[in-house]
Amino acid sequence: MNITFSAASLQPPSAGVPEAKTMAKTEKAARDFEALLLGPVLDALQKSFAGGEDGKTPGASDYRHMGTQALAQAIADRGGIGIAKLLVSHLEVPKVSEGK
Repeated sequence: MNITFSAASLQPPSAGVPEAKTMAKTEKAARDFEALLLGPVLDALQKSFAGGEDGKTPGASDYRHMGTQALAQAIADRGGIGIAKLLVSHLEVPKVSEGK
């Protein structure tokens, strides 16, 4: 068995992808993550104000959950509470100046 490595195989997978496209994917992932974090918070708020209505209607809890997730995603897509922005700023490659 002969295994060879080239310099291209050591490059990160996104080395050939334009930086703007990579940043767009990073920002989308950060917004999706923020929506995942906001979901349980909004769900708890919904349950505290809804009372015990979910037990009366079949499927009501499923629809409430889908609505809560849609609301969380919409909030995150419009800026959210800043978690996505914070994540993106920490994931950016630091810019190093060449001046002394």
